[in-house]
Amino acid sequence: MRNLNEDTITQAVIASLCECRNERLQMVITSLVQHLHSFARETKLTEAEWEAAITFLTAVGHITDDKRQEFILLSDVLGLSTLVTAQNHAKPDGCTEATVFGPFYVKDSPEFGHWDDIANGASGEPCFVSGQVRSIDGAPVANALLEVWQADEDGHYDVQMAPDEDGALAHRARGKLRTDANGRFGFRSILAEPYPIPHDGPVGALLDALGRHPWRPAHLHFMVQAPGHETLITHVFRDGDRYLDSDAVFGVRSTLVAQWVRHAPGTAPDGSRIDTPYYTLDYDFVLNPEGNSR
Repeated sequence: MRNLNEDTITQAVIASLCECRNERLQMVITSLVQHLHSFARETKLTEAEWEAAITFLTAVGHITDDKRQEFILLSDVLGLSTLVTAQNHAKPDGCTEATVFGPFYVKDSPEFGHWDDIANGASGEPCFVSGQVRSIDGAPVANALLEVWQADEDGHYDVQMAPDEDGALAHRARGKLRTDANGRFGFRSILAEPYPIPHDGPVGALLDALGRHPWRPAHLHFMVQAPGHETLITHVFRDGDRYLDSDAVFGVRSTLVAQWVRHAPGTAPDGSRIDTPYYTLDYDFVLNPEGNSR
């Protein structure tokens, strides 16, 4: 392995992997090396550009913590998240499509009952969300677990807010709920609004350098789980949003675009009296049974 040059280095690195005991890891790293080296040759990468890339990735690592995942953000804006999602979650026609997970999921969110208010003080106009979870054969899925999370009207998720005085995160516009015997669900939250992804860090600087905006169209995040069915991770997007065709993270699917309907003050879907205008969204989720290929 002495005296390697630009013509021989790639095969030398690949040869060094021959003792790898994990076949999948060996295959992935071999392909990664081949593509990285081909990229460097194709672009005639300079040392200054290589150093800038290392500095950029270091900055991505430094800004990442338990509240901000800049590497997921980078994957999102480069379209890699959507590519991986698409090739791993192909579903039969009729099933709800999957889309990107995003960096703001929280595992231990609180559980709510039917028509509870998950906003918990998050700013925004009132919105009532309802629907049904069904299997692809049309049968309702009872006791399915839905996790939902969204930004407030200012574009902030609860994990981006300062913690309470005791250092705890106040969960807002986020929670878990279960479907009833007919697969139905309903909850109160706030109107989804468009917002920019965090762009005060290295990913934002990259977008600016590329002449791209950081905006996402208004949406709700959902994760739907039920025994015997594939887990669904998806969004529901608000129809008419100006960013539907230029989502910064390439997550929009036409089948996931729905109408938010505005109502005058009156009796809300949960039976309460509301003295301000409010919105409703009705959207059904269709799950794919485990082992049911496209």
